[in-house]
Amino acid sequence: MSATRKSKKKSTPEAVYRFPHRHLLGIEGLSAEEIELILDLADSYVEQNRQPNKKSDVLRGRTLINLFFEDSTRTRTSFELAGKRLGADVINMSVSTSSIKKGETLMDTAMTLNAMHPDVLCVRHGDSGAVKLLSEKVNCAVVNGGDGTHEHPTQALLDAQTIRRRKGKIAGLTVAICGDILHSRVARSNMHLLSTMGARVRLVAPPTLLPAAVDRYGVEVFNNIKDGIAGCDIVMMLRLQQERMKGMFVPSIREYFHFFGLTAEKLAFAKPDALVMHPGPMNRGVEIDSELADDIDRSLIREQVEMGVAVRMACFDLLTRDNPGNEP
Repeated sequence: MSATRKSKKKSTPEAVYRFPHRHLLGIEGLSAEEIELILDLADSYVEQNRQPNKKSDVLRGRTLINLFFEDSTRTRTSFELAGKRLGADVINMSVSTSSIKKGETLMDTAMTLNAMHPDVLCVRHGDSGAVKLLSEKVNCAVVNGGDGTHEHPTQALLDAQTIRRRKGKIAGLTVAICGDILHSRVARSNMHLLSTMGARVRLVAPPTLLPAAVDRYGVEVFNNIKDGIAGCDIVMMLRLQQERMKGMFVPSIREYFHFFGLTAEKLAFAKPDALVMHPGPMNRGVEIDSELADDIDRSLIREQVEMGVAVRMACFDLLTRDNPGNEP
């Protein structure tokens, strides 16, 4: 077994790292054991990424394609780096210059890519459910890089990895997810993951930025940030996604920051050792104060970026093991 496939628990057998799913389309439906499986393996990749030689040959001979229908620098780069550090051949497809812009359907694109025999396809799409539909038409593993307002599983996994490494656990923690819940696939994936792992989840947002029937998620809901983050261990801020908004969801940016933007004054209502997270990109002065975002003692934002590469490496590793359709 390659050294990069071992966790910190040296006695852990290879069989522990058998992932029973062909694709990673969402967190909903994953068990706590399956989530821990990914996080445990990601721990070993964190250590690998901190070494002078960061590359391994775990995916040597394999091909990974990034297909992003929505712009993204952070996530696409993280996927690309994860694949390259595992030794894969990585291709970034530019949708703006592809046949999709010439009228090719998603299904035609899927069939075209499938004929090239890739091993992993990472897809971001503006429509909820589009990535699942595509996964049904290809033979390779598909990783959801975010679909509409549905899910963003690797973001939730990297958030969990960041929390676990700093707090030593997830179970028993109180996590407040604050901001534009309505349009956030990050919020949905985190709600599923954190609840599954035994955390207490709160949603903090104005009523206009909460999804319909929010009670069905089994979380606490607050419309006041000071009440919502009171006694919390983790405060996770979300970007105000103005590009997805059709109509008036907030009176003004200034008013939104006044009532829902995170500042040191508001954070004082959380636990004294509470930590701050943000999936990025940040709108400084909109959802979070710059000074707080850059506070190395309270902010986990840079650690989230680091964990993102390691978690995605673990996902690629697990999804390409013992997969007959993906043999090189």
